[in-house]
Amino acid sequence: MSDDAPLSLYVPEPEFRPGDTPDFSNVPIPKAGSVRKPAIDVASEDIHDLAYSIIRVLNREGEAVGPWADMLTDDQLKEGLEDMLRVRAFDARMLTAQRQGKTSFYVQALGEEAIACAFAKTLRQGDMNFPTYRQQGLLLSSDYPMVEMMNQIYSNSADPLQGRQLPIMYSSKEHGFFTISGNLATQFIQGVGWAMASAIKGDTKIAASWIGDGSTAESDFHSALVFASTYRAPVVLNIVNNQWAISTYQGIARGKAATFAARGLGFGIPALRVDGNDYLAVYAVAKWAAERARAGHGPTLIEYVTYRVGAHSTSDDPSAYRPKEESTAWPLGDPIERLKNHLIARGVWSDAQHHQTREIIEGQVAEAQKQAQKNGTLHDGPHSSPRMMFEDVFEEMPLHLRRQRQEAGV
Repeated sequence: MSDDAPLSLYVPEPEFRPGDTPDFSNVPIPKAGSVRKPAIDVASEDIHDLAYSIIRVLNREGEAVGPWADMLTDDQLKEGLEDMLRVRAFDARMLTAQRQGKTSFYVQALGEEAIACAFAKTLRQGDMNFPTYRQQGLLLSSDYPMVEMMNQIYSNSADPLQGRQLPIMYSSKEHGFFTISGNLATQFIQGVGWAMASAIKGDTKIAASWIGDGSTAESDFHSALVFASTYRAPVVLNIVNNQWAISTYQGIARGKAATFAARGLGFGIPALRVDGNDYLAVYAVAKWAAERARAGHGPTLIEYVTYRVGAHSTSDDPSAYRPKEESTAWPLGDPIERLKNHLIARGVWSDAQHHQTREIIEGQVAEAQKQAQKNGTLHDGPHSSPRMMFEDVFEEMPLHLRRQRQEAGV
């Protein structure tokens, strides 16, 4: 008989569960401004350290410091603050609407607003995002009409997608927002393919793929890295590490790897980690990666270190798997408060201005909601015609579908 001990599986567990007191004092947070900024044509093997550190610009006094700072004017920073306030106000309204039965489903970006809002400012007309659930800031920072977004969320008669997608799964080619997929991770490899097509055509447009920490465990994530690295696709590969998938913490997907960004190193892809709650740092790193792709130097993998403050969606109860105090204890703070404090420290903003701006934006969101609700809600309609199920798929409708439409009476 063998003297070997029985085998067992290792199942990663978070440090804190409901009832525990969260303590992030052992989480290594580099000093703001301490991480170097390489040239955009740097070889991946020369910046391995950036896959393990965290690029930060704003220090605790609200000052922008280090080599990644001073890339935005005061007016651009004010615009970024307004964008984040708009996302937060929009989310609050739509969350309430879901609780009132006006829509079936909603996903907030609470605590993560800086990531999409700052990233949007680094792209050009014609570039394409392949987003996941929490990137509404890409649209709300790009002048996409709030009423259109709400019409889609309400699945009403003016829904631009005509009831064919779940709420929050927006789509806008004109605004560089590829249709969100309910099957997570598919968009990651699709973005790489789109970028490859752009390069094959000799175009100048780049792509951005988005994925959450949990979905990096999907095979599409690894397939995307293979193709992006092999063909040097002009794509920015974004991992939003908000610490939690729907109910499992990031360690389940990360395993024993030190960071998510480090996974790019094995594929020869330059990889960086950035403070996802620092608007200035997110913008600087995203712009660096976009310029790298546009200059023909290939893909970049970015891990945004942030925290999902709210529930995963309106179908989730996070109190069942994490302490209620965990978001407050998270050491990187609130992205809106941090940018607000930076502007105040620069002498170009005040608490009074902030309060007034927030009220104006909340009023604009409320007015957009009134306009959208004139077109109906999920609760009381009107909705798109059922005949839309049969439209816009085939140039000439097949006989069997014509028969089905006739049987349905639409």
